[in-house]
Amino acid sequence: MSKPSAPLKLAVVGHTNVGKTSLLRTLTRDVGFGAISHRPSTTQHVEGARLSVDGEALIELYDTPGFEDAIALYDYLEQLPNSGERLDGPEQIQRFLQTSEARQRFEQEAKILRQLLQSDAGFYVIDAREPVLAKYRDELAILAMCGKPLLPVLNFVNTTEQREPAWREMLARLGLHAIVRFDSVAPPEDGEQRLYENLGLVLDSQRPLLQRLIEHNQAQVALRRKAGYRLIAELLIDVSACRRSVHPEQLEAAVQSLHSDVRQREQSCVEALLKLYAFRKDDAQANALPLAEGRWGDDLFNPATMKQFGVKVGGGMAAGAATGAGIDLITGGLSLGMATVVGAAVGGLTQTFRNYGERLKGKWRGERELTVNDSTLRLLAIRQQRLLTALELRGHAAQERIQMSTPLEQQWREGDLAEPLKIARAYPNWSSLNDKKPQHDAERNNAIESLAASLAKQHATIEQA
Repeated sequence: MSKPSAPLKLAVVGHTNVGKTSLLRTLTRDVGFGAISHRPSTTQHVEGARLSVDGEALIELYDTPGFEDAIALYDYLEQLPNSGERLDGPEQIQRFLQTSEARQRFEQEAKILRQLLQSDAGFYVIDAREPVLAKYRDELAILAMCGKPLLPVLNFVNTTEQREPAWREMLARLGLHAIVRFDSVAPPEDGEQRLYENLGLVLDSQRPLLQRLIEHNQAQVALRRKAGYRLIAELLIDVSACRRSVHPEQLEAAVQSLHSDVRQREQSCVEALLKLYAFRKDDAQANALPLAEGRWGDDLFNPATMKQFGVKVGGGMAAGAATGAGIDLITGGLSLGMATVVGAAVGGLTQTFRNYGERLKGKWRGERELTVNDSTLRLLAIRQQRLLTALELRGHAAQERIQMSTPLEQQWREGDLAEPLKIARAYPNWSSLNDKKPQHDAERNNAIESLAASLAKQHATIEQA
């Protein structure tokens, strides 16, 4: 077995307050890395982070302080006596690092240059909103003296104030043509892939390592998305299967309790999605759901319910047809309509009434059943899918909270309710919102998987469009 190679060391450098720490947060998916502020010189020391695949560290990233006075430092470097020696760039930088000025006046710049000398390459982060000034040209000239490959990273390119064309022209004049756009607040979906592909242009020998990291990241994206849609599907199945027997006199209190429980269940899904995508718990908050009263009535003739009683929807007699009259007796003579007419029953009545006995008794006592209406289910589906999409496009340096708006997607607003949700109406034992502990059986799991796959397919269709 071959020994793992040493990780690639990358220094993240640039002017103060251009988003170096923001870039590190997004690449490491760590919202707690470093400190982010609009104040200059937020990063005072070099901080490191590792990117690993299967337990092997592939890249070490080093966040550095920002340049504060590159013009003065460049003048100082030119005035340093050379004792008649012809020094190359790295030797000039090493000589500077041995001076007292490197420990005093230019202490921050010395930290940057020392780290770049110890690294394989550097990301030069640029705030694309800033005008191209002489200080930035001097920063690049000083960094070039370290003799390490530099990849310019244009940050904050998704704003109207960005000056990307001017920056590209200046960088080209300095011989820097491999440039990557990477907005650390809202990175493009393929942003990391492009970043590492462009890095491979200036570090050709590291392309296999970088490709391995790219493939790992792509696999992680797919896994997170699949897990995200399963969380949404679990929420929808949970809410759809919720069923409560209520006496008409207690309707108002029961509706308020149902609304509260549904809102809380949505918030738990929001928090699970945030955790899945490595964001903070308070990065998004489920706003008040505009819930309607709920579905007030009984749903005993849901096709899935009738199937459990042995009714073949669309024709035919149930296997237990001969015992159909027994249902009338148990319900105190209350007719179950067509269920009795066609002899609706299964061979194993004991198991059937174990699931439905309480519901039938409630019907006998004059109670009716309260469930969540279809429009609420549609709204939950829309909001959670929007949240998942927002998380996929959100950089870990973003400071604004995600807004949980009330969207109006046509398909969920007016289309048919997904089949697994219709089926879940007949299985109150699938829901954690009912009194009893939910039953996590194979049929429930299949419904969740089917719904999650359907949601993912819709997402893929929208992306291709």
